[in-house]
Amino acid sequence: MEPPAAKRSRGCPVGNEREPGTGARRCRPEPLLDLSAKRVAETWAFEQVEERFSRVPEPVQKRIVFWSFPRSEREICMYSSLGYQPPEGEQDARVPFTRGLHLLQSGAVDRVLQVGFHLSGSIRESGAPGEPEHLYQVSISFDRCKITSVSCGCDNRDLFYCAHVVALSLYRIRHAHQVELRLPISETLSQMNRDQLQKFVQYLISAHHTEVLPTAQRLADEILLLGSEINLVHGAPDPTAGAGIEDANCWHLDEEQIQEQVKQLLSNGGYYGASQQLRSMFSKVREMLRARDSNGARMLILMTEQFLQDPRLALWRQQGAGMTDKCRQLWDELGALWVCVILSPHCKPDERAGWLQLLGTWDKLNVCPLEEGNYSLDSPSLRSTMMSSTGSEDEEEVTIASPRHTVFGRALQAGELHWRDSHLQRILASDSYGPSLMSSMGSDKSAFDPQGRPLWLGEPFPTACARVDTLRAHGYPHKALRLACAIINSLRLQQRHQLESYKQQKKELLHKGATCVTNTEGWVGHPLDPIGCLCRALLEACRLEEETLSLYPDSGVEKRKVVYQHVQVPGNPGESYLALALEVALLGLGQQRALPEGLYAQDKVVRSEEQLLGLLEDVALDERLVQVLRKQAGLLLEGGPFSGFGEVLFRESVPMHTCAHYLFTALLPHDPDLAYRLALRAMRLPVLETTIPAGEAHPNPLDSIMSNRFPRWFILGHLETRQCELASTMLTAAKGDTKWLHSVLGCIQQNIHSPALLFKLAQDACKTATPANVPPDTVLLGVALELGLQVMRMTLNTMTWRRREMVRWLVSCATEIGSPALMNIMQNWYSLFTPVEAATIVAVTGTTHTTLLRLQLDTPGREELWACARTLALQCAMKDPQNCALPALTLCEKNHAAFEAAYQIVLDAAAGGLGHAHLFTVARYMEHRGLPLRAYKLATLALAQLSIAFNQDSHPAVNDVLWACSLSHSLGRQELSAIVPLIIRSIQCAPMLSDILRRWTLSAPGLGPLGARRAAKPLGADRAPLCQLLDAAVAAYITTSHSRLTHISPRHYGDFIEFLGKARETFLLAPDGHLQFSQFLENLKQTYKGKKKLMLLVRERFG
Repeated sequence: MEPPAAKRSRGCPVGNEREPGTGARRCRPEPLLDLSAKRVAETWAFEQVEERFSRVPEPVQKRIVFWSFPRSEREICMYSSLGYQPPEGEQDARVPFTRGLHLLQSGAVDRVLQVGFHLSGSIRESGAPGEPEHLYQVSISFDRCKITSVSCGCDNRDLFYCAHVVALSLYRIRHAHQVELRLPISETLSQMNRDQLQKFVQYLISAHHTEVLPTAQRLADEILLLGSEINLVHGAPDPTAGAGIEDANCWHLDEEQIQEQVKQLLSNGGYYGASQQLRSMFSKVREMLRARDSNGARMLILMTEQFLQDPRLALWRQQGAGMTDKCRQLWDELGALWVCVILSPHCKPDERAGWLQLLGTWDKLNVCPLEEGNYSLDSPSLRSTMMSSTGSEDEEEVTIASPRHTVFGRALQAGELHWRDSHLQRILASDSYGPSLMSSMGSDKSAFDPQGRPLWLGEPFPTACARVDTLRAHGYPHKALRLACAIINSLRLQQRHQLESYKQQKKELLHKGATCVTNTEGWVGHPLDPIGCLCRALLEACRLEEETLSLYPDSGVEKRKVVYQHVQVPGNPGESYLALALEVALLGLGQQRALPEGLYAQDKVVRSEEQLLGLLEDVALDERLVQVLRKQAGLLLEGGPFSGFGEVLFRESVPMHTCAHYLFTALLPHDPDLAYRLALRAMRLPVLETTIPAGEAHPNPLDSIMSNRFPRWFILGHLETRQCELASTMLTAAKGDTKWLHSVLGCIQQNIHSPALLFKLAQDACKTATPANVPPDTVLLGVALELGLQVMRMTLNTMTWRRREMVRWLVSCATEIGSPALMNIMQNWYSLFTPVEAATIVAVTGTTHTTLLRLQLDTPGREELWACARTLALQCAMKDPQNCALPALTLCEKNHAAFEAAYQIVLDAAAGGLGHAHLFTVARYMEHRGLPLRAYKLATLALAQLSIAFNQDSHPAVNDVLWACSLSHSLGRQELSAIVPLIIRSIQCAPMLSDILRRWTLSAPGLGPLGARRAAKPLGADRAPLCQLLDAAVAAYITTSHSRLTHISPRHYGDFIEFLGKARETFLLAPDGHLQFSQFLENLKQTYKGKKKLMLLVRERFG
């Protein structure tokens, strides 16, 4: 960075008095000279002092110059602690302020000199291991207690001051009387004669001739030229003489670096760190506003310009896609900051006009983002909402016709607001403002509540809260609290009027069972965050913390737990800011309001609720706050259509699950009855409720979730999860309390429509009911089982991938309860399980050795359970024999009557169309059980249904057929003879028939004792019963050959020759096979003589 340029031209001053000693003891009052010099140094430019007084004594000049340097380390910290927040443990090493403080304490600051309004010094800093020590030259210009420019040899390019500038600044603040002080250099030059001036200039040029010689020669030439511009100006510039009257008085801010930094961070917008750094810059703007530093608005303008130049805006607009959530949150913060800037109570009219002009220009840009959600700029005021009615059913569909507006729309609207209202000014000015002070002026009675406390009713609630945020942001905390109290008084009065209105119409509304939403715009999630503004302002007044420099004002996570205390509201002995914060938070969270349109706006509602509740969870509840909770919970339950906990709800209203979870947890130790009533009321999710005409069956519960709704509920899954969490919390808390357990169960069954969440609730309840080494809670286990049964009924016809897991868990839960519960689900399986689930999971799992041990049943009890399982298996087999016959046979093995019944079911099903694959499977099972004749019977039934075409060499049933043939061959000649016609009728595949034939000719049929073969001759292929099979195989080869030759291609000639080779082997099994095969070949040659190449291959192979 170049050395600072001269601020103004300066003539020759008068007076050359020396400065006396300035040491003063702390126990003595400050001299009047210092008191007045301090005041002048803060507010007047030094040029103004010189113009105002013809002669300023040198001691006075020195005291003004002395006190013109900043005196607070907090401001130095503010300008040297920005940047991304490093990982914990590395903060001290990387924050410029902390590094500068370390340099100061280590004695690194040297050769400090103050010449007028210019401070310079040297900073020595150790290098990295193996590197030499670094020496940096630092210079600082200042004016009216603000640093106006800095220069450091480290060339550090960051948003704010480097550690070396910090070290020099802190040295000047802490060791001011050790710094050598000189008047501006022009004062010294005025005391020199011509020879001294010439010597001074020549020595200066000699010392720095390589840097300044060209400039010195140029200036000399211009001075010697009589008509030059430099000779027309009175005096000469002095960089040490401070700023001029017309110069802006603000802290040094590197605009170019801010723009570059924001641009770079936006280009890395997909990274979490980039968003954090941008948020920290927004926090720095708020910190500057709170210090009433004009750089706050200046920095915000620079950031806004870079935000609007983000190339992604045009891309998103072109693609019609929405911006990312992180980017949208940053734009929201940007818009909120502009509202605070425009509403500033102390800005000048021309400043506000300039800001509004900029906002108007930005607002018209095509790339300027629109505000998300269907929020209106012209919301009704608190006065008008007091007169609103509960509405009628015909008004249930609420539409917002206001045009869409940009994120700067609210800031532009804030430009129309002012602080000149006399009532508002009196609210801000005094804690004791009341009607008694206004009696002589005939004040409006509606400006005060019945207790005489001031109200603020003249504008919409979010706008009024924006005033509170603005006052707090600009460093007026007491005024912000006074206005906040007036707004809360107005809310209380509104709440009383609403309750009175509801009581008059309660009977009618309860009869209708429906209402319109009375608050089309919710306060939680609103772009201006009104409830959050009030809560933060009130909690800030109650916060206990050490008064230390904040290195991380942008940090969103507190390093230590926040502690709050009750602080009395002035003029209201029974009120505390802490209680008011809790009350207003519950008013906003419990407000019945419509869910806004758009994914981001809906997500913001959820996020705002969580942030508010996060604030409340940091507040330790005492008896005073518990009373507030009780009172507000009661009002929410009685609030009718104005409360989200009221008896009637608008279908599209925001659910109260998150708020109710906090209230339930907080109230449970103090008032369980109220806690449960509130939480049970909050379990509703009306958007999923459907009205079913009387007499009609209830539709699939999942259908309501997929129904068309307006607006679309993008966060429905999240809301259902919150609903489930509330239900789980109530179930856990109600353990051991039969009354509330059954109430919670009924509420869950009525309001939760997601099978997956119900299953999770059932699992959680079961886990809670069965702790280790403690007897289980049977009532809670029963609740878990009931929830599991509901899940089974809901998902019976809409199978999910988790269904198998659910069935196994249900059996396990029933086992925990006991044998009656397990037998009950077996006996009522039709409404809970599919036949496959009942036969393969329920019946099998319910009768395993582990289950029987767990149940600790005696012999009659075990037999009763087994009988129930066998009955279940037989019923499943009758209902779904294809999938349940084999499990039923397996389960009934140990009971002859049941096994016979299962076998008969299979036989009956075979006549009814049971597939050959299932019959073969059961047949193999029968052979494995040592029942070959039954296996043979089932195999013949399967073959009767089978059909294998001539070209199905790889048919799935090939192995089953070969097994059936082997079985019949092993049983004897009679069984073999019976199966041959079935084989011939079912199979047209020639290779398969020849394979069967060859297998049967290898050995004699039948088995001797203990499986030994009988001493009999193998069957001949030319004799019964195999001769029929041989004829069928030969005929199949002939038919298949003609079929293949009809559409054969040259690339399949080789396969066909191999096929003929297999055919010849089968032909030769007959006595005249050779002759038959020769005749077959001749027939082929004559019939397909056109296929010369193929016939040539036939002759080469077979002659």
